[in-house]
Amino acid sequence: MSVLATTFLTMAVAAVPAGGSVPAGGSVPAGQVVIAHEHFGSSPRTAVTYDPASVPRGSHVAVVGLPHPDGTTTVVLGVAGLERNRTYGAHVHTKPCGAKPEDAGPHYQNVMDPVQPSVDPAYANARNEVWLDFTTNGHGMGGAMTTVDWRFRSKGAGSLVVHEHATQTHRGHAGTAGARLACVTVPFG
Repeated sequence: MSVLATTFLTMAVAAVPAGGSVPAGGSVPAGQVVIAHEHFGSSPRTAVTYDPASVPRGSHVAVVGLPHPDGTTTVVLGVAGLERNRTYGAHVHTKPCGAKPEDAGPHYQNVMDPVQPSVDPAYANARNEVWLDFTTNGHGMGGAMTTVDWRFRSKGAGSLVVHEHATQTHRGHAGTAGARLACVTVPFG
């Protein structure tokens, strides 16, 4: 595991209240910490790369979803082995990863936009979705963390997708971040 992934995982696990649990895969009961640590390309259903030049096979990803007692949720992402000095977009999506980039479905939204695909900034924004854009350093390591004011619906969010570039925010393009480069299945809800 990379130093960055280890740091993020340690930070998230340290935030688990006494008596909290960290499930080791499988289905996750609502309100529990979710941790995924994978190598891209290790499994077409768990962690897949669709663009090996940008997200090489064997590169690392660690994702933590941490629900808080006040109803908020923190999501932490750590990566290593990606293209160096590059900005990527990253979002939580509704379905697990699959063989094709579109298998992960659309972005998870706390309040769903009735018009799909969602590009209206009233719905496609960092308060209503989980946006984890990051820039890798000279060693290909990067990460991001965000806290949203809600919890995931049961079985509503199933993956984290790494995108081609930073997330757009303007009307007609809000929430878009280019091609889907890689996906890791994470049972958030």
